[in-house]
Amino acid sequence: MFKTIMVPVDLRHEENLRHSLDVVGHLAKADNAKVVFVGVSLSAPTEIAHNPKEFKAKLAYFTREQSRHYGFEAECHPVFSVDPTAELNKKLLQTIQEVGADLVLMATHIPNVSDYLFANHGSYIATHCKTSVFLVRAP
Repeated sequence: MFKTIMVPVDLRHEENLRHSLDVVGHLAKADNAKVVFVGVSLSAPTEIAHNPKEFKAKLAYFTREQSRHYGFEAECHPVFSVDPTAELNKKLLQTIQEVGADLVLMATHIPNVSDYLFANHGSYIATHCKTSVFLVRAP
């Protein structure tokens, strides 16, 4: 059903991804789909990496671990931005096209009051792209 599943990940919150990773593992194996893990970061030092090369290496390691654990084909796609907070939605929409994703699977949170004032990334992506979007809420 799906050939390429794009999964945006925030390596700062890896512990909150387990449920969505389980879902993508199941879908990728069932459809024999390739998974593309996308990480968006600054080129400047962050708490995750000191530079783009280190960020790419950490995202690649994360991707290899998930591929081994779940048994699906995977690749990583690091994206760099001068302001990831402001540009995240735009960068993700561009990356959907670049990687040729036919499904975007995103971890999400339980809605709260701020979601009525500020749109969350999952709902923005779902309303602004032509690709199917699967939002996975942690149990």
